[in-house]
Amino acid sequence: MAITGAKIGSVGCLIEARSLRQSLESLDLSELRDLFDREHLLVLRGFCNFASPEEFAQYCELWGEISMWPFGKVLELVEQQEPADHIFDSNYVPLHWDGMYRPEVPEIQIFHCVSSPGKDQGGCTTFSNTALAYERAAEGERKAWARVTGVYERKMEFYHSKTVAPVVTPHPSKGFKVIRYCEPPKAGDSAFINHPVYSFEGIQDADVPTLVTSLKRALYAPENFYAHEWQTGDVVISDNYTLLHGREAFVSGAPRHLRRVHVLGKPALKNPHLEFHR
Repeated sequence: MAITGAKIGSVGCLIEARSLRQSLESLDLSELRDLFDREHLLVLRGFCNFASPEEFAQYCELWGEISMWPFGKVLELVEQQEPADHIFDSNYVPLHWDGMYRPEVPEIQIFHCVSSPGKDQGGCTTFSNTALAYERAAEGERKAWARVTGVYERKMEFYHSKTVAPVVTPHPSKGFKVIRYCEPPKAGDSAFINHPVYSFEGIQDADVPTLVTSLKRALYAPENFYAHEWQTGDVVISDNYTLLHGREAFVSGAPRHLRRVHVLGKPALKNPHLEFHR
């Protein structure tokens, strides 16, 4: 049976199980991959749940080689009592791309929602289709973005790295223009834990606020943006080469628990923007 789904805005496709007994493995992977290549974001809902992180990783390996981290294959995204980094806090996470500080940039992120926040507790994962944002922007904005390079440095438990990335760059395998941008935290937000050090080249300091505002307007425009409200059991597969993603803040103590796996491209993409990694 052909895979069918419902569009979720301009940014992805929702595929719902025919029954609670249907497994993800029942979906034809080549057909699912073709749909992913067209849509860039798939939400798979109502399928049999994964009993363990190992079972989740086994499914992810069907999509390709998993990028290994010091903690292993699966990152447990859950609020910590005394977080040393914002990814383990309940605060928002600005838009960014994964692997920007790593030697290899994953093509695919696969998320599994072990436990969702309650209603009105926040915690949506946000996605912006940067190819659409670039295509739909005014010519003057596109030219202004293309002159700018972002310089980002970040130190956390798993790495201390610096990356230097043009804001506008070709997609690594398909050639269309995408935006590689690590959104700065909100100005004056003293509650934001361990924000990256950032600067921009190719632009005067006085013009940086205009740059940030224009990118925010394009990336968060409803026609380019999607905020995924999690339901327990959801699996979300996202195109890390094309999309940026982040997180909305959620109520501290809410039962939000995601697992995330990175899948490398074929061949694996060596990070073209990494200046150092240690």
